[in-house]
Amino acid sequence: MWDRVRTPLATRTEVFALDLPGFGGTPLPDAEPSLDAVAAEVVRLLDDRGVDRATLAGASLGGYVLMALLRLAPERVGGTLFTGTKATADTDEARAGREEMALRTEREGTGWLADTMLPTLLTTQDPELRQVIDSQPPATIAWYARAMAARPDSRETLRALDLDALVIHGAHDPIMPATVAEDIAHLTNAPLHLIDGAAHLPAFETPRAFLDLVLPWLERRR
Repeated sequence: MWDRVRTPLATRTEVFALDLPGFGGTPLPDAEPSLDAVAAEVVRLLDDRGVDRATLAGASLGGYVLMALLRLAPERVGGTLFTGTKATADTDEARAGREEMALRTEREGTGWLADTMLPTLLTTQDPELRQVIDSQPPATIAWYARAMAARPDSRETLRALDLDALVIHGAHDPIMPATVAEDIAHLTNAPLHLIDGAAHLPAFETPRAFLDLVLPWLERRR
């Protein structure tokens, strides 16, 4: 998902695009579905690379993992980029929808998932992202659906930390209204940028506009 911006970012700083456990051929955590277990795995990956402190970007699910990491090991985080994500826990209705997704994926696999998700992720069709969705293991999709449903509210975590943060949000995101990005920006005292022409995944859909916002922020932090 990050490939369209990773190379330009790598000209300015060292970049790692991490496969969360269960994706990219990696095993799922041997634990009940929980983003805390995923955050612990991210800490292990940082340890493996000899990285004590990093600027971390989280998009959508990745944003939830980043908030779990801020609860677990805030000292490992030097800066935070939130995009297409929110700090609140799921409503009962949202949790029920995630369980329905998990059960259907376990029954039918992921062949139906792209048709359901793509209209909410991008403003236009993209065969590359369809292929990415189709290739995900059903067990991984079900596990993460339940992990996201179980996540706590992260607003107090964000409010309590002195974060150097940036918030970027697609102006046409049908999943999450701009108000959720405004909420994160307010909690972290961060600048908020809405990208026109982007839905839920601005880094994938509008990489140039995304980079035009991220690169100056990184330069300022050097």
